[in-house]
Amino acid sequence: MERSRHFSKRTYFDRIFNALAVKILPGEYHVTDKNIMISTVLGSCVSVCIYDRINGVGGMNHFMLPGDKPGPARVMNPSARYGIHAMELLLKHFIKLGGRRDSLEAKVFGAGKVMNGMSDVGSQNAEFALRYLKARNIQVVALDVGDIYPRKVFFSPASGQAFVKRISNQTLSQELLAPSQEV
Repeated sequence: MERSRHFSKRTYFDRIFNALAVKILPGEYHVTDKNIMISTVLGSCVSVCIYDRINGVGGMNHFMLPGDKPGPARVMNPSARYGIHAMELLLKHFIKLGGRRDSLEAKVFGAGKVMNGMSDVGSQNAEFALRYLKARNIQVVALDVGDIYPRKVFFSPASGQAFVKRISNQTLSQELLAPSQEV
């Protein structure tokens, strides 16, 4: 029986990693104990990858806004687009699959300031993620946030390995549509 939980139906075979992969979009997450890859493309959004180094359970989320301050939209619509809900959903399903908080590691990616003249929501997303993880005593073992570049992230929940490709702004639209072998 497959013991994974996700809200993404975008499963494909990735030729670079020679493995089954799941692509997540903003407001989605995927948690599993299977040997698959999880991928996403980030601009100002943030993805937190969590991994149980003992039990091999892991997952990734992709959120757009911190959502850690009260507001009517967040109360009425607890969506994984908001960091606070994305983190809670990720950890809830992580524990459901047998992950243990005491052997948990996290990797945080994204938060690029990819558009000039816009507010720096990316830095707010990154600050939220780091604050959230610290408050729960979850060790951050890798961090690639900020700067001006979007990123394509691949994460292996079974091994805890993450791979990041920084994307130039000129090729972003091509990368969003391109197959994963370009990584």
